[in-house]
Order: sequence, then C-alpha cells, then structure tokens
Amino acid sequence: MLTLTTYGFKWTPSTLDPHPWSTVMRSWPLLLTLLVALAGCQPESTPVEIRPVRTIVVDPRPLSDDRRAVGEVKPRYESDLSFRVTGKLVSRLVDVGATVRQGDTLATLDTQDYHNRLRSAEADVAASEAALVEARSTEGRLAKLLKNGWTPQANYDTALRNLRSAEAKLAAAQASLDLTRDQLNYTELKADFDGIITTVGAEVGQNVAAGEMVVKLARPGDKDGVFNIAETGLVDLRNDHPNVIVWPLSNPELTIEGVVREISPVADSTTRTFTVKVTLQDPPPSLRFGMSLGGRWKGSPAPVVALPLSVLFEKNGSPAVWVFDPQSGSATLKSVTVARYEAETVVIASGLAKADTVIAAGINTLREGQKVRLADAALGRSTDQ
Repeated sequence: MLTLTTYGFKWTPSTLDPHPWSTVMRSWPLLLTLLVALAGCQPESTPVEIRPVRTIVVDPRPLSDDRRAVGEVKPRYESDLSFRVTGKLVSRLVDVGATVRQGDTLATLDTQDYHNRLRSAEADVAASEAALVEARSTEGRLAKLLKNGWTPQANYDTALRNLRSAEAKLAAAQASLDLTRDQLNYTELKADFDGIITTVGAEVGQNVAAGEMVVKLARPGDKDGVFNIAETGLVDLRNDHPNVIVWPLSNPELTIEGVVREISPVADSTTRTFTVKVTLQDPPPSLRFGMSLGGRWKGSPAPVVALPLSVLFEKNGSPAVWVFDPQSGSATLKSVTVARYEAETVVIASGLAKADTVIAAGINTLREGQKVRLADAALGRSTDQ
C-alpha cells in the first residue's frame, strides 16, 4: 500500500477508492496554494539605509582677517568756542581751515549796550563815593558832639549806620563796575590755544546767545581715526586697546599705525554700530582733518574654527551643525555659537572641539541618529578654512 506524506499530512489510499491516484492529482493545486500563502507569511528583512556624506575635520587655524572699515580723521582735542555774553555778531575774523594763535581775536559782538552799562556803573560808583564822603563827615562830627555831651547817643548811632551802609553801597558799585568791564571784554572771542578752525556756527549779523557755539578750534598735532564698527567686528577682540593699521583712501600706500583708545560702550540707536576712536601715531602733516581713512586690525590672528556657510543648520531656533559620530556611525545635530559671518565662511566661537567631524554636504535631509558613511576618506580629513 502506498503512503503519501506532504508537509506533515499523511494520506493513505483507501482500498475502497477505485481511482486513488486521480484523487491525489486533484489535490496538488490546493497544496500549491497553501505553499504560496505560507511563504508570504514569513518576515522580510528591510536593509538599513546608510547615506554617504562629505565631511570636514575641525582643525582651528589662524584666519586671515580681511575685515576693513572706513572712517575719517578727526581731532582728538576740539573745543566749542562761544561768547560768555549775549549780543549781535558784528565781525567774524576767521573761517574754516584758518590757523590761529593763542590770544588771537576770532569774532566780536556789538559793544554799544555794554559801553552804556559801563558808564552807568561808573556813575553808580561816583555816587556811592560821594555818599560815603558825606556819611563819613557826619559820623565824625556827631562823634565829637557825643564826646562833649552835645548830642544824644541815638543820633550818633544813626550816623554810624549810614556810614556802614554807604561803605557797602560803594563796594557793591565797585563790583558791578568790574562785572560790566568784564562783560565788555567778553564781547571779543579769543583763541584759548594754538589750533585750526574746523567748524563755523554763526554768521555776521546773527544774534547769538551766551554759550552758543561760534567756531570750533582743534589742536593740529593730535589726530584720531574715528570708525563706526558693527558688533560682529568687536566680538573676538583679545584686548581693549588693540593695534590698528590705517591709511588714507586717497593714498593707500601710506600706512599709519594706531592704537584704539576708546570704544563706545553703547551702540548708535540708528545705525546699531559702535564708535571706535584710534589714536594715530606720528601722523604726517599731509593727513588733514576730514580725510577718509581705511583701517584694519594689526597682528597675527588667533586660531579659530572657520567652516563653510553651507554647514549651518538650526536646532531649537539656534545655529547648529551635523557632526559624524565615528563610534556609532551616525549623524548628531550639535548646537554651536557663531562668532561672526564672513563672505563665504562662518567663524564658530564655541560648540566644536578639535578633530570633530562636521558633515558638510547633504545636511537638509539628515535626521538625528541616521547612519552615514564617509564618501571619501581623503576629503573627509580635509579642512576647508
């Protein structure tokens, strides 16, 4: 007797079946269908996607600092000269660019009112002197009468009081006379020191108030280079008084060394820049006030991490870069702090260490923990600074 065993099922033809093998052949389609169904139920293994990436190995190096700024030459010491009294300007003897000596007359006011005040003050002094002579004479006469008993004490006390009052009035008149004479002298504006006129603030015929600027006088020997610098140009300064190289834009071959003496602590409300004043060392006479200057930092730059702008990504609203983890072979998003932006590179202040491997290409489709591999080992060890 034949026995057919298929996938655990044992079938033995019955002696009662007149055509046993025909029954077996009719069962083959059903068996094939079961085999296909069982094969489809087996689990399939999905291959893990490993993306090739291009990388940059972090290697801090000195970056040639080509940041430049444009400023102008300004005097270090500049004074606003003004009258100490009010009046009408009748003459201005200097103009912008004039060289003056200490004590030179620069402008004058109308003196008619002040001459009248002077004559009035002189008359007040004369009247006070006359009153004092009279009071002194009366006091002396009553003093003799009081001594001989011919006048009461009260009369003498009144005469003595009038004498003291006359003396005080004379002193006040003298002070008023001195003040009037000073005011008359103040109608002439004189130079306080040797210098150059840089600005004119009043014209002849104009009524000027006391303290109103008429001219600006600058010392010619002390010159500053004044620049307006954005905050990104100041974040990596290593000291408060760095050295600077400046040059006139009209003559770039003439280089002058300088030292930063002042950096404004507050940014300009309009331009959001900081005023930087540079003391120029031994400026040539050809360097005049108002000339345009170019300037750059002097000295060897410090090692920095400079990467292409294309590596920057974003993490929680802050700058970040994708870093390759050699142990797990995956990509990790790492937050960084940007020091400044250049034309084609970004300088990283913190967040990366030497020998970190930064993914440089294909970062837009990466996800955290994704498996990656280096596309080119030689390229992966390069550093594009």
